[in-house]
Amino acid sequence: MNEPHRAPPPQLSDVDAHDEAAWREGLKDGMPTLFGIGAWGIVVGVAMVKGGLTVVQALGMTLMAFAGSAQLAALPLIAAGAPIWVVFCTAIAVNLRFVIFSVLLAPHFQHLPLRQRFLLGYASGDMTSALFLQRYPSEQPQRGKLSYLKGLMYPNWAAWQIGSIAGIFAGSAIPAEWGLGFAGTLAILCILVPLIANRPALVGVLVAGFVAVWGHALPYKLGLLAAVVVGMVSAMAAEELSDKIKEMRRG
Repeated sequence: MNEPHRAPPPQLSDVDAHDEAAWREGLKDGMPTLFGIGAWGIVVGVAMVKGGLTVVQALGMTLMAFAGSAQLAALPLIAAGAPIWVVFCTAIAVNLRFVIFSVLLAPHFQHLPLRQRFLLGYASGDMTSALFLQRYPSEQPQRGKLSYLKGLMYPNWAAWQIGSIAGIFAGSAIPAEWGLGFAGTLAILCILVPLIANRPALVGVLVAGFVAVWGHALPYKLGLLAAVVVGMVSAMAAEELSDKIKEMRRG
């Protein structure tokens, strides 16, 4: 008897092939965030020039780092002449959330070459990672995943760089009395508030805020570094405690 014909499993090369429809879907889903990303890039670009960096230094920083919050955290440390290890540790602490994003995205793309994964990691952002994981919660191979992620990431990267470069070149022409530092604070708050989605996150924000104020007088802005670390630990502890309370109520 002839065995029934079985379709061969999809090859990874087929799964990762360009899918125009998925790319356009990613572009469409990420489009509403591009204006805010560009505006945030302008604020950071101006802040870099006003913080004492030359145009060349600011361009190098924004093209290599692609991390607005880390760039803003590093600027006062650089201006104060802080040791390089303090600058690096502060930037890493501020960007620790990308370790979580990487862990969540890795199972979807671990089969890709290292160079391609490195490029995707460089171009990833908060909103792009969140939108991708919302669209593809399953780790199973699926055609269009990579194209959808690229449709999110690359326009997001371009919007940031365009805004940041515009801010860098415009920085020297903008009067200091415009209060751009306050504008930057407002921009950070606009990003932060929507992320406070549960009680553990709220606990982390409140604790980090208290530690930042308490450690304001510490040298080299170490209070900021302490606030990030203590805030993250507090949020994780609050989440673990919340899970235990839920288990006890179920039991």
